Amino acid sequence: MEDRRKVFNLIGLATKAGKDGTACLVIVSEEASDNTRKMFTNMCTYYQVPIYFFGRKDELGHAMGKEYRASLAVLDSGLGKAIVKQMNINGGSKYES
Repeated sequence: MEDRRKVFNLIGLATKAGKDGTACLVIVSEEASDNTRKMFTNMCTYYQVPIYFFGRKDELGHAMGKEYRASLAVLDSGLGKAIVKQMNINGGSKYES
């Protein structure tokens, strides 16, 4: 459970970083519809961006200081790597690429 909290804390830091640029990581809620999952999977495959399915919509939104979020893109490569590392430690993520 602690590792999940670390992932959400890192998502909050990435949100505050407010960078512009190219996505280095996409996270889609585990609750996202099949259509949303397919759309993001296709887009990430095309642009060769790693995609993870992690967390509930309310958890992702809360981590970003918002209400609900079904998806997010991380633009900071250092934070993206840290998030991936925590998700892999947690074992609760599903990677597709």
